Amino acid sequence: MKQYLVTGMTCAACSSHVEKAVRGVAGVTDVTVSLLTNSMQVEGNAAPGEVITAVEHAGYGASVKGANVEAAPADALEDRETPKMKRRLVASLIFLVPLMYVSMGHMMWGWPAPAFIADSHINMGIFQLLFTTIIMVINQKFFINGFTGMIHWAPNMDTLVALGAGAAYAYSTAVVMLLAYHLENGNRDAAMAYMHDLYFESAAMILTLITVGKMLEAYSKGKTTDALKSLMKLAPQTAVLLRDGRETEVPISEVAIGDIFVVRPGENIPVDGVVVEGMSAVNEAALTGESLPVDKEPGSRVSSATLNQSGFLTCRATRVGEDTTLSQIIRMVSDAAATRAPIAKIADKVSGVFVPVVIGLALLTLIVWLIAGQTFGFAIARGISVLVISCPCALGLATPVAIMVGNGKGAKNGILFKTAAALEAAGHTQCVVLDKTGTITEGQPRVTDICPADSRSEDELLQAACTLEARSEHPLARAVMDYAAEHGLTPAPADNFRIAPGNGLSATLDGKDCYGGNASYMKDKADIPAKLQALAENLSSQGKTPLYFALDGALLGIIAVADVVKETSRQAVQELQGMGIQVVMLTGDNERTARAIAGQVGADQVVAGVLPDGKESVIRTLQEPENGSLKVAMVGDGINDAPALTRADTGIAIGAGADVAVDAADVVLMKSDLLDVPAAIRLSRA
Repeated sequence: MKQYLVTGMTCAACSSHVEKAVRGVAGVTDVTVSLLTNSMQVEGNAAPGEVITAVEHAGYGASVKGANVEAAPADALEDRETPKMKRRLVASLIFLVPLMYVSMGHMMWGWPAPAFIADSHINMGIFQLLFTTIIMVINQKFFINGFTGMIHWAPNMDTLVALGAGAAYAYSTAVVMLLAYHLENGNRDAAMAYMHDLYFESAAMILTLITVGKMLEAYSKGKTTDALKSLMKLAPQTAVLLRDGRETEVPISEVAIGDIFVVRPGENIPVDGVVVEGMSAVNEAALTGESLPVDKEPGSRVSSATLNQSGFLTCRATRVGEDTTLSQIIRMVSDAAATRAPIAKIADKVSGVFVPVVIGLALLTLIVWLIAGQTFGFAIARGISVLVISCPCALGLATPVAIMVGNGKGAKNGILFKTAAALEAAGHTQCVVLDKTGTITEGQPRVTDICPADSRSEDELLQAACTLEARSEHPLARAVMDYAAEHGLTPAPADNFRIAPGNGLSATLDGKDCYGGNASYMKDKADIPAKLQALAENLSSQGKTPLYFALDGALLGIIAVADVVKETSRQAVQELQGMGIQVVMLTGDNERTARAIAGQVGADQVVAGVLPDGKESVIRTLQEPENGSLKVAMVGDGINDAPALTRADTGIAIGAGADVAVDAADVVLMKSDLLDVPAAIRLSRA
């Protein structure tokens, strides 16, 4: 897909004609033109030169977007139009006020006319002619764009303005000439009859009022892209690299993967990387919307444009240029603005036929009034009225503006819609399918219960468990170690460490045999009281994994570990259900664990024991007619859920900002917060 900048477009009809012209180029399979960003996306193998030529033949200009993903969109979104329109409006008003005073003031309110025209009708006509001509020159853009469109058989909204104002001006000019002719021949009564057929003020007022509308449109267009432009401004322009032990400041474009860079407190992190030295708190609000800073230590990932708040960090660059998290966010939002939702395409189709229809109606109005016996002046005034009042230039702008506002608002809150179609489709969601691990739950096991045996203390149980698990790389071992560290415990010296894969482990602790593992492993290592067996059964029913620990043949107790539900998951499910959306939990876990988690969050339906390709099948089943042809949104981590994310009507990837480039998803949630799912749907429905 290639992206182009398009110049000369003023309304939806323009974008429709550009799109039609480019579709006719051999090799083009699809094309989308955005009036909002003055950009065009072209898919296929057509040569850029041929595409640009087609646009130019249609009466517009085009150029290939620059390779710099941050600079090119920033340039395209720069609001240059509003200042121009302000100057045009001010200049138009300077001449419109005296014109209206002379043409209407004395007639409607009896205001005194200037002495040099008070008793000279020909002077009054020439005065109006000159001032209207000046206003037409000031607003010549309407005539250039309008008549250029007509020449290329592609009339646009400016064509209506140009025809309306031009017809009023041409007719009034002819009237001034007839007025002069009759006065020259002494036929004052005939000349007086023509005084009421001057429409110079109408032509000038048309141009000025449309300029007001154009300025407001330009202002709105500029404001809707503020969120994207503020993201672009976050990108640091320089980085401080460590080279041969010295700090060297270089342009951001010179930073390469593997370079070591330093970031002082108060500075923005220049590129994505990994901390190799130092500790600090980093404010990631620009990317995730989270106001609280995130602690960083060696091994932690850092993202471009986030703010280092407290410590000195030394980092290694892992992603630079177009691959940084910030650049990917910018590209997503920009691409979404350059695509059009189905509803916007309908508006563009209407705009494409609207102008010719209006011109036809104006001519029909003129002819009907002439047939009805009215004067040519009366008839042409009605024809001009049809042209002028039918200039809804915002027809093609209102929809993309709404889309861009939604996108900008979403980006500020860490919700990124990859395309305008995704923004629209999310609002039609009837069923949300949630992956369990990492979406509903934290995605990392944690200790949930410490259950010591009779006559044993929690510290005694935890110390033995910490010592045993210290050399294990199992995820459950990491959970036990983290919990012990939080409680100030460290592993004691141990010998003869052995692992029974999938079952448990053992070691010698102070000359005594110490064991840890599941029930089947422990049954011949120590006696398990009925009370603790019942407790273990209860823990398992809650989706937790009980780990047994014994010392010298005596059971020390049970430690339960589980992938705990996120704090906001239940609230998110309730909000979705409150919006009339069915919630289904999908997981590869066993039925028992799945139902336990589903019960905690209140999901309507549970599908357990499915593999990635099975998840895709479940989505397809929900979409089938026999199930009501539901509009399904799939929420997952975007990796093992990729097939299901692709199959769903709306694929939503939930995860940290570093994982933002998830090709399978339509929507990316920067924060690992399930509450952003109902927020995204509400935003789409707004």
